[in-house]
Amino acid sequence: MGQNFLVDSGVAARIAQLVTADRPGARVLEIGPGTGRLTQALLEARAGVTAIDIDPDMVRILQAQDALRGAHIVQTDALTFDYDTFAAQPWRMAGNLPYNIATPLIMRLISMKAGPEMLVVMVQKEVAQRFTARPGTPAYGSLSVALQYAMDVETLFNVKAAAFYPRPKIDSSVVRLTRRSTPAVWVADEERFLQVVRAAFAYRRKTLANSLALALGVERGAVTQALQHLGLDTEIRGEQLSIADFARLADRLPA
Repeated sequence: MGQNFLVDSGVAARIAQLVTADRPGARVLEIGPGTGRLTQALLEARAGVTAIDIDPDMVRILQAQDALRGAHIVQTDALTFDYDTFAAQPWRMAGNLPYNIATPLIMRLISMKAGPEMLVVMVQKEVAQRFTARPGTPAYGSLSVALQYAMDVETLFNVKAAAFYPRPKIDSSVVRLTRRSTPAVWVADEERFLQVVRAAFAYRRKTLANSLALALGVERGAVTQALQHLGLDTEIRGEQLSIADFARLADRLPA
């Protein structure tokens, strides 16, 4: 299924320690356990582990391992798993996330009212760069703003391709996302704020005013007026705005 399995026990142990260091016995949902290297490390770190994998063949392999007897292993799709039921008690998430599900899955988890208090995930290095990107950099986009609004985001270390089998063509990074006690900025309407952020990057080659007008159906004049009121250049582009700028703009724009 195009998976690259983590085979480096040292990397697995390091991730498990990051997940459990401040809370031994934490409930951890592992997504995409592969052959169980990280699953075993989490168990050894005394986590309460539920591991989910879409591949029934891999689930059988995991369930047959004596070292993984302490984990609850479930065959299911991470994109359709019942997170709300699992979230009845505090929990954390860990995993080596495939490229095609990393972004939609993480966005879903951080938007949950009872979402994970911490995620320690391994993703492609370029994806990690988007998570942590700052304004004015090529990797900065709506994902950067949405994640940093809700979570404290840190790239902890990089992982070479040799840590996986089959060996991928690119390196990976381990990122920790810790839920903020309060969002990074105050907004009057969170849904509107995120809508404006997405619209700002919908047409990256256009100015912010043009992109917002097209994506939101707002009069361009109303956008430029809001920008002027905030002391921002009317020809500015979305990637130049900070999270605080987006918050002020969202509160100023007409619905």
